[in-house]
Amino acid sequence: MPRPIAARRLHDILESVETAKSVSVEELADRFGVSRETIRRDLKALAAQGRLDIVHGGALKRGVGEPPYAERAMENAAGKAAIGRAAAAMVEPGMVVLLDSGSTTHEIAAALAKAPPSDVTVIATSLRDALTLTRAGVKVTVLGGEVDPDDEATVGLDVIAALPRYRVDLAFVGIGGVTPDGDVTVFSRVAAETRAVMLDCAARGFYVADSSKFGRAGVARIAPKRAPEALVVDAAPPARMQTGLAAHGVACIVADAL
Repeated sequence: MPRPIAARRLHDILESVETAKSVSVEELADRFGVSRETIRRDLKALAAQGRLDIVHGGALKRGVGEPPYAERAMENAAGKAAIGRAAAAMVEPGMVVLLDSGSTTHEIAAALAKAPPSDVTVIATSLRDALTLTRAGVKVTVLGGEVDPDDEATVGLDVIAALPRYRVDLAFVGIGGVTPDGDVTVFSRVAAETRAVMLDCAARGFYVADSSKFGRAGVARIAPKRAPEALVVDAAPPARMQTGLAAHGVACIVADAL
Protein backbone atom coordinates (compact mmCIF):
# COMPACT_ATOMS: atom_id res chain seq x y z
CA MET A 1 0.00 0.00 0.00
CA PRO A 2 1.30 3.53 -0.72
CA ARG A 3 2.51 5.51 2.31
CA PRO A 4 0.17 8.37 3.36
CA ILE A 5 2.41 11.11 1.89
CA ALA A 6 2.86 9.19 -1.36
CA ALA A 7 -0.87 8.45 -1.56
CA ARG A 8 -1.68 12.15 -1.08
CA ARG A 9 0.81 13.05 -3.81
CA LEU A 10 -0.79 10.59 -6.22
CA HIS A 11 -4.20 12.07 -5.47
CA ASP A 12 -2.89 15.61 -6.08
CA ILE A 13 -1.21 14.56 -9.33
CA LEU A 14 -4.48 13.13 -10.61
CA GLU A 15 -6.31 16.31 -9.67
CA SER A 16 -3.72 18.35 -11.58
CA VAL A 17 -4.07 16.16 -14.66
CA GLU A 18 -7.86 16.38 -14.50
CA THR A 19 -7.76 20.18 -14.25
CA ALA A 20 -4.91 21.07 -16.61
CA LYS A 21 -5.24 18.06 -18.97
CA SER A 22 -1.41 17.72 -18.92
CA VAL A 23 1.46 17.88 -16.43
CA SER A 24 5.24 17.80 -16.71
CA VAL A 25 7.67 15.78 -14.60
CA GLU A 26 9.74 18.89 -13.93
CA GLU A 27 6.78 20.95 -12.68
CA LEU A 28 5.55 18.14 -10.43
CA ALA A 29 9.00 17.52 -8.97
CA ASP A 30 9.33 21.21 -8.09
CA ARG A 31 5.83 21.36 -6.67
CA PHE A 32 6.17 18.34 -4.37
CA GLY A 33 9.86 18.75 -3.54
CA VAL A 34 10.81 15.26 -4.72
CA SER A 35 13.09 13.91 -7.42
CA ARG A 36 12.05 13.54 -11.05
CA GLU A 37 12.61 9.79 -10.70
CA THR A 38 10.02 9.71 -7.89
CA ILE A 39 7.51 11.57 -10.06
CA ARG A 40 8.16 9.22 -12.99
CA ARG A 41 7.46 6.25 -10.69
CA ASP A 42 4.24 7.93 -9.54
CA LEU A 43 3.12 8.52 -13.13
CA LYS A 44 3.93 4.94 -14.11
CA ALA A 45 1.88 3.66 -11.16
CA LEU A 46 -1.09 5.83 -12.16
CA ALA A 47 -0.75 4.83 -15.81
CA ALA A 48 -0.74 1.15 -14.79
CA GLN A 49 -4.09 1.79 -13.11
CA GLY A 50 -5.41 3.31 -16.33
CA ARG A 51 -5.82 6.75 -14.76
CA LEU A 52 -3.57 8.81 -17.07
CA ASP A 53 -1.38 8.49 -20.18
CA ILE A 54 2.39 8.93 -20.02
CA VAL A 55 4.16 11.05 -22.64
CA HIS A 56 7.78 12.17 -22.95
CA GLY A 57 8.41 14.61 -20.10
CA GLY A 58 5.07 14.22 -18.37
CA ALA A 59 1.55 12.84 -18.54
CA LEU A 60 -1.84 13.59 -20.06
CA LYS A 61 -5.40 13.10 -18.96
CA ARG A 62 -6.53 9.67 -20.13
CA GLY A 63 -7.56 9.80 -23.80
CA VAL A 64 -6.09 13.27 -24.44
CA GLY A 65 -2.89 12.02 -26.11
CA GLU A 66 -2.21 11.37 -29.78
CA PRO A 67 -4.34 8.53 -31.20
CA PRO A 68 -2.60 5.65 -33.04
CA TYR A 69 -1.37 6.41 -36.56
CA ALA A 70 -4.00 4.17 -38.18
CA GLU A 71 -6.79 6.18 -36.54
CA ARG A 72 -5.21 9.51 -37.44
CA ALA A 73 -4.78 8.45 -41.07
CA MET A 74 -8.53 7.79 -41.36
CA GLU A 75 -9.64 11.01 -39.65
CA ASN A 76 -10.51 13.71 -42.24
CA ALA A 77 -8.58 11.91 -44.98
CA ALA A 78 -9.92 14.21 -47.71
CA GLY A 79 -8.79 17.31 -45.82
CA LYS A 80 -5.32 15.89 -45.27
CA ALA A 81 -5.05 15.00 -48.96
CA ALA A 82 -5.92 18.61 -49.86
CA ILE A 83 -3.21 19.86 -47.51
CA GLY A 84 -0.76 17.41 -49.07
CA ARG A 85 -1.46 18.73 -52.57
CA ALA A 86 -1.15 22.36 -51.46
CA ALA A 87 2.16 21.75 -49.72
CA ALA A 88 3.58 19.68 -52.60
CA ALA A 89 2.70 22.50 -55.01
CA MET A 90 5.22 24.74 -53.17
CA VAL A 91 8.11 22.41 -54.02
CA GLU A 92 10.23 23.55 -56.97
CA PRO A 93 12.95 21.74 -58.91
CA GLY A 94 16.25 21.45 -57.08
CA MET A 95 14.82 22.10 -53.63
CA VAL A 96 15.71 20.32 -50.39
CA VAL A 97 12.51 19.52 -48.49
CA LEU A 98 12.27 18.43 -44.86
CA LEU A 99 9.24 16.31 -43.98
CA ASP A 100 8.10 15.64 -40.44
CA SER A 101 6.39 12.31 -39.76
CA GLY A 102 2.63 11.93 -39.39
CA SER A 103 -0.57 11.22 -41.28
CA THR A 104 -0.83 14.74 -42.75
CA THR A 105 2.80 15.00 -43.83
CA HIS A 106 2.46 11.56 -45.41
CA GLU A 107 -0.07 13.11 -47.78
CA ILE A 108 2.62 15.58 -48.84
CA ALA A 109 4.92 12.66 -49.63
CA ALA A 110 2.13 10.94 -51.55
CA ALA A 111 1.41 14.10 -53.59
CA LEU A 112 5.10 14.62 -54.36
CA ALA A 113 5.44 11.01 -55.45
CA LYS A 114 2.73 11.44 -58.10
CA ALA A 115 4.64 14.18 -59.93
CA PRO A 116 8.05 14.79 -58.37
CA PRO A 117 9.85 17.96 -59.48
CA SER A 118 13.29 17.33 -60.95
CA ASP A 119 16.36 17.09 -58.74
CA VAL A 120 14.43 17.35 -55.45
CA THR A 121 15.88 15.92 -52.24
CA VAL A 122 13.61 15.00 -49.33
CA ILE A 123 14.94 14.66 -45.79
CA ALA A 124 12.55 12.47 -43.81
CA THR A 125 12.09 10.78 -40.46
CA SER A 126 9.16 8.62 -41.59
CA LEU A 127 10.02 5.22 -43.05
CA ARG A 128 6.65 5.23 -44.84
CA ASP A 129 7.42 8.54 -46.51
CA ALA A 130 10.94 7.43 -47.43
CA LEU A 131 9.64 4.30 -49.18
CA THR A 132 6.85 6.18 -50.96
CA LEU A 133 9.25 8.77 -52.35
CA THR A 134 12.13 6.42 -53.11
CA ARG A 135 9.83 4.22 -55.20
CA ALA A 136 8.85 7.36 -57.16
CA GLY A 137 12.48 8.09 -57.97
CA VAL A 138 12.96 10.92 -55.45
CA LYS A 139 16.31 11.22 -53.68
CA VAL A 140 15.69 10.64 -49.96
CA THR A 141 17.79 11.02 -46.83
CA VAL A 142 16.44 9.40 -43.66
CA LEU A 143 17.53 10.90 -40.35
CA GLY A 144 18.84 8.30 -37.94
CA GLY A 145 17.48 7.65 -34.46
CA GLU A 146 15.23 5.37 -32.45
CA VAL A 147 12.23 4.17 -34.46
CA ASP A 148 8.80 4.88 -33.01
CA PRO A 149 6.83 1.65 -33.60
CA ASP A 150 3.48 3.39 -34.19
CA ASP A 151 4.55 6.23 -36.49
CA GLU A 152 7.32 4.06 -38.01
CA ALA A 153 9.56 7.12 -37.88
CA THR A 154 12.85 8.05 -36.25
CA VAL A 155 12.63 10.13 -33.08
CA GLY A 156 14.77 11.43 -30.28
CA LEU A 157 18.02 13.25 -29.58
CA ASP A 158 19.87 11.79 -32.58
CA VAL A 159 17.32 13.32 -34.93
CA ILE A 160 17.56 16.70 -33.20
CA ALA A 161 21.38 16.62 -33.33
CA ALA A 162 21.43 15.77 -37.05
CA LEU A 163 19.01 18.44 -38.27
CA PRO A 164 21.29 21.53 -38.16
CA ARG A 165 23.77 19.80 -40.50
CA TYR A 166 21.40 20.12 -43.45
CA ARG A 167 20.54 23.03 -45.73
CA VAL A 168 16.76 23.02 -46.14
CA ASP A 169 14.61 25.12 -48.46
CA LEU A 170 11.18 24.02 -47.19
CA ALA A 171 10.15 22.31 -43.96
CA PHE A 172 6.66 20.90 -43.35
CA VAL A 173 5.94 20.14 -39.72
CA GLY A 174 2.94 18.34 -38.24
CA ILE A 175 1.33 19.36 -34.95
CA GLY A 176 -0.80 17.82 -32.21
CA GLY A 177 -3.26 20.66 -31.94
CA VAL A 178 -3.94 24.39 -31.93
CA THR A 179 -5.47 25.88 -28.80
CA PRO A 180 -8.39 28.31 -29.12
CA ASP A 181 -5.87 31.12 -28.48
CA GLY A 182 -3.54 30.00 -31.27
CA ASP A 183 -0.82 28.15 -29.36
CA VAL A 184 0.62 25.37 -31.53
CA THR A 185 1.25 22.24 -29.47
CA VAL A 186 2.32 18.60 -29.53
CA PHE A 187 2.12 15.79 -27.00
CA SER A 188 5.71 15.62 -25.74
CA ARG A 189 8.58 17.98 -25.06
CA VAL A 190 10.92 15.97 -27.28
CA ALA A 191 8.45 16.25 -30.16
CA ALA A 192 8.16 20.01 -29.56
CA GLU A 193 11.92 20.46 -29.58
CA THR A 194 12.32 18.34 -32.72
CA ARG A 195 9.75 20.35 -34.63
CA ALA A 196 11.22 23.67 -33.47
CA VAL A 197 14.65 22.66 -34.76
CA MET A 198 13.10 21.45 -38.04
CA LEU A 199 11.59 24.88 -38.59
CA ASP A 200 14.73 26.74 -37.56
CA CYS A 201 16.96 24.89 -40.02
CA ALA A 202 14.75 25.75 -43.02
CA ALA A 203 14.67 28.88 -45.16
CA ARG A 204 10.87 28.59 -45.18
CA GLY A 205 8.86 26.63 -42.64
CA PHE A 206 5.21 25.62 -42.46
CA TYR A 207 2.94 23.92 -39.97
CA VAL A 208 0.46 21.49 -41.52
CA ALA A 209 -2.72 20.37 -39.75
CA ASP A 210 -6.25 19.45 -40.72
CA SER A 211 -9.24 21.01 -39.01
CA SER A 212 -9.66 18.11 -36.56
CA LYS A 213 -6.65 19.61 -34.70
CA PHE A 214 -8.48 22.88 -33.97
CA GLY A 215 -9.05 23.29 -30.24
CA ARG A 216 -6.80 20.39 -29.23
CA ALA A 217 -3.98 21.02 -26.78
CA GLY A 218 -0.87 18.97 -26.19
CA VAL A 219 1.49 19.15 -23.24
CA ALA A 220 4.19 21.18 -25.01
CA ARG A 221 4.30 24.28 -27.20
CA ILE A 222 6.36 24.30 -30.39
CA ALA A 223 8.65 27.31 -29.98
CA PRO A 224 10.99 27.88 -32.94
CA LYS A 225 13.37 30.83 -32.85
CA ARG A 226 11.50 32.34 -35.79
CA ALA A 227 7.89 31.72 -36.63
CA PRO A 228 7.00 29.60 -39.67
CA GLU A 229 5.36 31.41 -42.56
CA ALA A 230 1.98 29.79 -42.21
CA LEU A 231 -0.25 26.98 -41.03
CA VAL A 232 -1.55 25.03 -44.01
CA VAL A 233 -5.07 23.79 -43.25
CA ASP A 234 -8.08 22.34 -45.04
CA ALA A 235 -10.57 24.81 -43.50
CA ALA A 236 -10.28 28.27 -42.01
CA PRO A 237 -9.75 28.24 -38.23
CA PRO A 238 -12.14 30.18 -35.96
CA ALA A 239 -11.49 33.94 -35.84
CA ARG A 240 -10.05 33.87 -32.31
CA MET A 241 -7.62 31.12 -33.27
CA GLN A 242 -6.52 32.99 -36.40
CA THR A 243 -5.94 36.11 -34.32
CA GLY A 244 -3.81 34.13 -31.88
CA LEU A 245 -1.79 32.56 -34.67
CA ALA A 246 -1.26 35.97 -36.28
CA ALA A 247 0.01 37.31 -32.97
CA HIS A 248 2.71 34.62 -33.15
CA GLY A 249 3.52 35.67 -36.74
CA VAL A 250 1.77 32.67 -38.34
CA ALA A 251 -0.61 33.18 -41.26
CA CYS A 252 -3.16 30.60 -42.45
CA ILE A 253 -3.25 29.01 -45.90
CA VAL A 254 -6.48 27.16 -46.65
CA ALA A 255 -5.91 24.34 -49.11
CA ASP A 256 -8.25 23.82 -52.06
CA ALA A 257 -10.27 20.69 -51.25
CA LEU A 258 -10.98 19.90 -54.92
